[in-house]
Amino acid sequence: MRSIALLNQKGGVGKTTTTVNLGACLAKLGKKVLIVDVDPQANLSVHFGVDIYNLKYSIYNLIKGECKPSEVILRTYSNGLDIIPSDIDLSGAEIELVGVVGRETVLKEYLEDALVQYDYALFDCPPSLGLLTLNVLTLVREIFIPVQTEFFALRGVSKLLNTFEIVRKRLNNNLQITGIILCMYISRTRLSKEVVGKVKEHFEGRVFNTIIRKNVKLSESPSHGKPIISYAPESYGSEDYMSLAREVIRQEDLKNPCPLEHSSHPYQ
Repeated sequence: MRSIALLNQKGGVGKTTTTVNLGACLAKLGKKVLIVDVDPQANLSVHFGVDIYNLKYSIYNLIKGECKPSEVILRTYSNGLDIIPSDIDLSGAEIELVGVVGRETVLKEYLEDALVQYDYALFDCPPSLGLLTLNVLTLVREIFIPVQTEFFALRGVSKLLNTFEIVRKRLNNNLQITGIILCMYISRTRLSKEVVGKVKEHFEGRVFNTIIRKNVKLSESPSHGKPIISYAPESYGSEDYMSLAREVIRQEDLKNPCPLEHSSHPYQ
C-alpha cells in the first residue's frame, strides 16, 4: 500500500481539493482508498458531507487513544473510498500532545496497522509544519506537494523541504517526495507558464505531467458534498484529476525515485 501526505504550508493551493478528488478518482479506478483529514478546519470532511458537529469519533479521538481505527473510519458513498474525519477539537491536539512521550509518533502508533487493508492512504495535512503534520510525516512514506501556479505560492516550499530533510534523517528514513502537483493553472497567463517552468526545472523528474486547471466546477463541488467526478464528470476538473490518478498508478510501474535532496528554492 502507499501512504501519502499532501502537504504545503501555504493555504489555498489546492491541497484539500486534490486529496478529495485524487482519492475519489483512485477509487473509481478500482483502488481501495482511505483519506484522512488531519486539518482542524475539517474542509476535507465537509467536502464529503460529513456532519463535523455531530461526530461520535474523529481523528482527534484516535490521536488521544479514545477509539480504535475501525470506530472512526466512515464509508463514503463512493465505492472503495473511506474517510477518517476531523473536527474543531483537533485544534487543541498540538498543545495537548506537547507533554506526551513520543508525541511525534502518536498517529503512527494508533493508525499504522489499519492502513494495510488499503491500496492508498491520503493524508490532508494542515497548512502548517506543526506537531500534527509531523505525526503524519513519521507515518507515511511519500509526500505530494500541491503548488499553485502563482508567484507567492512557491515561497514557502523551501521551508517545507528543510522540514522534510529533518524528518527523513531523524524520524522516518523511508520518507520521499514523489510528486509535485501543479494546481489552479490558468493557461492564458504568462505567469502561470513561467511558474510551471521554474517548478519543473527545480524539481526535475518529480513534477506530474498532469496539470490541474482552474475550474469553476471544482470550486462548486464542495458545497454539494461531492468529488468532482460525481458532481461534474464531464468537466475539466474531472478530466484533470482522473488523468492525475492514472499517472499516480503508473508510478508503481516505475522504479521508486530516490529521496529528494534539499536545494535552494528558485523563489527563496
